[in-house]
Order: sequence, then C-alpha cells, then structure tokens
Amino acid sequence: MIAVQGSSIRFQDVTLGYDRRPAVHHFSGTFAPGSLTAVVGPNGAGKSTLLKGIAGAIAPMAGSIAVEKRRERVAYLPQAADIDRSFPIGVYDLVSMGLWRWSGLFGSIGRADRVRIEEALSAVGLTGCERRPIGSLSGGQMQRALFARLLLQDAGVILLDEPLTAIDARTAADLLDLVRRWHGEQRTVVAVLHDIDTVRTVFPEALLIAREAVAWGTTADVLTPANLLKARRMLEAHDPHAGACARAA
Repeated sequence: MIAVQGSSIRFQDVTLGYDRRPAVHHFSGTFAPGSLTAVVGPNGAGKSTLLKGIAGAIAPMAGSIAVEKRRERVAYLPQAADIDRSFPIGVYDLVSMGLWRWSGLFGSIGRADRVRIEEALSAVGLTGCERRPIGSLSGGQMQRALFARLLLQDAGVILLDEPLTAIDARTAADLLDLVRRWHGEQRTVVAVLHDIDTVRTVFPEALLIAREAVAWGTTADVLTPANLLKARRMLEAHDPHAGACARAA
C-alpha cells in the first residue's frame, strides 16, 4: 500500500521536557505534507525530544502538536540505544509487528500478510534471516529489520531518530534509498541526523535547533556556517541548573 500523501505536523508554542525542565521550548512551525526534513543540532539540543513529542511518547508541557489527519498513522523509530535487543524474538516476528494495527498484537497472520512480510524483508536485504534471533544481528542488520517493520506500518508520517548511527556504509546507503522511496510516495519524513554531508545530499529541508528553532527551511539556507555557530553558542549559553518550570494549573 502507498499513502496518497503524508500529513502536516503543526507546532504552536510548544514546550517539551522532563520533570518540568524544558528540553525544547517555545517551538512553533509546520512540517509540510510530504516533506523530507532532517533535524540537526548540537548534542543536547532537544532533537530526540522533539520526535518523542510528535510520536506522543511525551506530552507537551505547554502548547500543542497536531498531525493534520487525526487518524493518520505515525511510525516512530527510536534510537538504537532505546531498543532492548535481549528480548527473545526472531527477525520475522519483530518485522511482523508492523502489522499489529490490522491483526492486533495476538492476531493471526494470513497468507497476504506473510507475502507483505516477505516483501519487506526482501526490500531491506534480510531474506534468509527470518529465523535469526535479533540478539544475533549486527547493528546494521538490526536497523534493516526495524526499517522492514516501518515498511509494514504503511504510515503517512515517519519519524527516524538517528537511523544511521553505528551502521556500515552499505546499510546506510540502502536505508537512505528507502527514505527517498518514502519521500517519492509523498509521506512526511522527519529524521534526526548528525552527518551534515548526508543531510545536504539527501534532505531538501532541514531544521536546526538548540532547544529552540535556530533556522528552518531549505537545507542550503539553514546549514550555513553562521547558523551552525549560532546553534552551538545558544546551547553553550544554556544553564542546565535552571529552575524547573512552574507546574501547570
């Protein structure tokens, strides 16, 4: 299945954080439907927090985040460090979880579903690895399996948190091909990345943040030396010991 078009994602004066301490604050703007955007910034800039807010993993402390179509499926791939690879599950079962919206967590998988799973495994180069436990996979193979699961989710909005970290160059190139495929299908894709060269080559739009938006727009206009320096200085000026925000009434 191909989504006709991804949804817009709108932020209105959003503050996100943990224990009433903001990680991203006073953030407003819109990811356009079908856009392909890289989120970049120094370590600690709030990039992952922003994706968690879109995915609904954390609730805004203030402001609002709205996905245009309320029933739009949002597929979220967290950082590799957030995934427990000790869980006793095989590649096939991990990938098949992408179908849970249709089959339920304990629903049966029919013939058509098995075909889709096989196609997803083939698309990421994991044919023949179906019975391997995920704990035996390399970092690149694990990321391929997670991308196969994303393929099955058939979401109009796809969120990727550092999807290319600690994987080999061949895997990175293959996964970027899938990102381009999603963009060609007019899905809305937002990815947190550190490799500026990859952002400039693959992503037409970029968001540079340092706990708040520094620049947002065409990649060439955003990733200027002046903007990158500004982001670094903004984060250096941040006081990590500042008091917590007042609790909402």
